[in-house]
Amino acid sequence: FPSRPCCIEALLAEAAEPGAPTRPCPCPLPSGDTALSRLVRRLLSARRSLDLCLFSFSSPQLARAVQLLHRRGVRVRLVTDAQYMGLHGSQIGRLRHAGIQVRHDQHSGYMHHKFAIVDRRMLITGSLNWTTQAIQNNRENVLVVEDADYVKAFQDEFERIWEEYNPANYSFL
Repeated sequence: FPSRPCCIEALLAEAAEPGAPTRPCPCPLPSGDTALSRLVRRLLSARRSLDLCLFSFSSPQLARAVQLLHRRGVRVRLVTDAQYMGLHGSQIGRLRHAGIQVRHDQHSGYMHHKFAIVDRRMLITGSLNWTTQAIQNNRENVLVVEDADYVKAFQDEFERIWEEYNPANYSFL
């Protein structure tokens, strides 16, 4: 990253209806191989689960990919930062409205992780916030790892945070 603006409609259409004839997208953006399209392809490879732990999530394109996975029956869980989930452009409300499970922190300090785990086998991590600004303009890094030891360490962290942010555990004064 940065990734030039691109159209991912063909990727989303193929994921939604594998084998269906593709229709050309009327948008003026080019399609092709970009950092964003490679990230979307990795996400769309999920068949059973997608666990997301993200500080900031305002990219409509990535939100559409996550929603598509949810509609396909992939179990999607998202942990995010409470302060950033309500900002203008945040996709968190849209994802919750679609039925995706979302949990957020209740403490001071940021939930600053930025990682995704696909089918408990692939880890996607790095400095990238899932925002259009970060995708198109920032110097960011994304690392994709399929090493079981690294995936397990991040999966364990996700599960720990998921349970910590369980609303059933909140105490109110």
